[in-house]
Amino acid sequence: MKNGITWEDREKVRTSRIVSTDMFFFKLGTYCSAIFALAVPWLCPSPAKAQLASSPWSVTDQASVRLLSATEAVGATEDVLLGLHFRLKKGWKISWRSPGDAGFSPTLDWSGSENLSAANISWPVPERFSILGFETFGYKDETVLPLTATLAQAGQPLGLRAAVDYLACNEICIPYKATLALRLPAGESRPSAFVHLINRFAVRVPGDGAAHGLTIEKVEASGGKTHPMLRVTATASFPFSAPDLYVEGPDELQFAKPAVRLSDDGNRALLELPVSGIEFFQRDLNGIFLTLTLVDGERSAERRLRVVAAASASPPTAMPGTDATAWPLVLVLAVLGGLILNLMPCVLPVLSIKLLHLVGHGGAGSWRVRYGFIASAAGILFSFLGLAAVLAALKATGATVGWGIQFQQPWFLIAMTLVVTLFACNLWGFFELRLPRWIADMGEHSSHVHGLGGHFLSGAFAMLLATPCSAPFLGTAVAFALSRGATEIFAIFAALGLGLALPYLAVAAAPGMATRLPKPGPWMAKLRLVLGFALAATGIWLLTILASLIGGSAAAAIGALMVAAGAALYFRRRTRHWLERAGGMSIAVVAALAVMAFLIPANLPESPRPGKVKVGDSNAQWTPFDGPAIAALVAGGKVVFVDVTADWCITCLINKALVLTQGRVKERLAGGNVVSMRADWTQPDDAISAYLAKFQRYGIPFNAVYGPALPEGFALPELLTEQVVLDALDRAAGNTVVSSRRPLL
Repeated sequence: MKNGITWEDREKVRTSRIVSTDMFFFKLGTYCSAIFALAVPWLCPSPAKAQLASSPWSVTDQASVRLLSATEAVGATEDVLLGLHFRLKKGWKISWRSPGDAGFSPTLDWSGSENLSAANISWPVPERFSILGFETFGYKDETVLPLTATLAQAGQPLGLRAAVDYLACNEICIPYKATLALRLPAGESRPSAFVHLINRFAVRVPGDGAAHGLTIEKVEASGGKTHPMLRVTATASFPFSAPDLYVEGPDELQFAKPAVRLSDDGNRALLELPVSGIEFFQRDLNGIFLTLTLVDGERSAERRLRVVAAASASPPTAMPGTDATAWPLVLVLAVLGGLILNLMPCVLPVLSIKLLHLVGHGGAGSWRVRYGFIASAAGILFSFLGLAAVLAALKATGATVGWGIQFQQPWFLIAMTLVVTLFACNLWGFFELRLPRWIADMGEHSSHVHGLGGHFLSGAFAMLLATPCSAPFLGTAVAFALSRGATEIFAIFAALGLGLALPYLAVAAAPGMATRLPKPGPWMAKLRLVLGFALAATGIWLLTILASLIGGSAAAAIGALMVAAGAALYFRRRTRHWLERAGGMSIAVVAALAVMAFLIPANLPESPRPGKVKVGDSNAQWTPFDGPAIAALVAGGKVVFVDVTADWCITCLINKALVLTQGRVKERLAGGNVVSMRADWTQPDDAISAYLAKFQRYGIPFNAVYGPALPEGFALPELLTEQVVLDALDRAAGNTVVSSRRPLL
């Protein structure tokens, strides 16, 4: 007892100050720094680099067109990835490779080019335009047609000269001709400022559908030559949303927009479309070959099939369904994914925050517990929506987007290391600062729980540190969101935030789970000490990730600066009986050390960084990821196992430790018939980003299996088991799979 105040009362005040201090400013600054570090590398491309890899625009009143290169130089290979970039005025469009009932496709004449052997154009999925019964296909607003230029002599400069003929259409159609020139020098093929823009459209070029879980099974003809009709059956591993079908065949035939019927579960579609122009065709539809392009949102599949006679002339049994089927299911998956994220290894760095939230409410009133946990849940939701806003903005610019990619940025990792260091020092009692008055007024400053503003920001901080992991259902939901528009991104990420916040909301609904805990007392000091060391361990983990990006010496220097910052704060506490300026000087020292830490990555020389493949598994024959080589290996009868991982992905490390380096899986991966490839995504890598996008995946862990029976690859679930991997390897090799369990997309 001192001055009428008990030890317990003093400890309550101390607890309140420690947990709810001016860390608001550190957390808010960290959050802004994370968004800035994530966005700046893509939003501010170098104008000089852009000029190297782009031709000047050819501008008309309705459209602009230019040539782009994905690299700044030709490199050492024979092929160079290019793009034909169109920007169209509102309401105007250009045609697809098959224009439909009217129009003509863009064509290129490469006469006058130097060192060019061939140039092949690829066609992303178009839009359908229905006007007065006429069906046309094309692109509006902006599009890039990917081009693959084959050099006559690899490694030599490439001089491109293209005469482009295209038709711009609105209410009328106007033909245009543009002459474009672009020269690429010899040298290393470093990515240009346009690589993400080109890849954004390249991933929309239809494949056989395996990566998207789509299969075009068959095309049947009925009605003879009087009322010819095509009936196409398609299936999907994930329910259809709004499927459409583009048909290419003999010039005499025109194909109307299909009528679509879905099965009850939405996984099977029947598309029926009438055919006109048969009177100009010398035969019926049976036996002819058609190219079918199936489109469902961002998913697509293309297949060339022979038309067969329908088994029955009568219409098939109706398959009722609704285009809205996918939305509720994806939202449910997003909530489940966010909830399961609470159980993933990623929660270990934020376990101290959750424990502190819970035990800090011991003996408190129910209403204080309820409001505190609701505020924490709101912080989580706000952070998810903020991340959704950043990802939507980056996606709109053509930048690479993905789950957890902020951990590829050194500035983000430095900011997080600084925050956990300060948070640990706060728990150890090195400094105690009050929240600003306007934040403190949001809660009860005199209570033994901190203001609602502190709870809100702690929830936001917890979300940021939880993003390196992927969980079951989360990958599916994130892929659905990032493969679509801003509306879907915000809706899905809000559902993910709701899932992660459910434990907080559960405590808010049943506050007795917290109020029945012992009241704060001497045991709280020991708990704070332990939780402070847990956060310090988190800081060390962040430094190990940073070392893989900027090197061990630089990461060690940043770690030393963090230790010095902690020492300065400790010195401030020890000298608090001195003049107040001693404490102020310590804060200035901490600020200076923080600035020095952020300057280290910007002043590093272009020294060799850690290798792109950090195997660490001496018993497994891992080779660096080589996407183009997979097809040749499969054609030679090999099975290929691809593991996309990163140092910051804790789930990846768990998969590796418990499955990929153990037992029968280790033996199979090291076997002579299996080629094990590892793709390290610790640092940004355009090739890996494009590879993930082919499977509509935007986060890791990601594993895929290829083989003679699965030439297009098969995606495995985020959490691996021994049986899942073995079944996938057997299936890829064409062996009979005994287990009934199958990997899920």
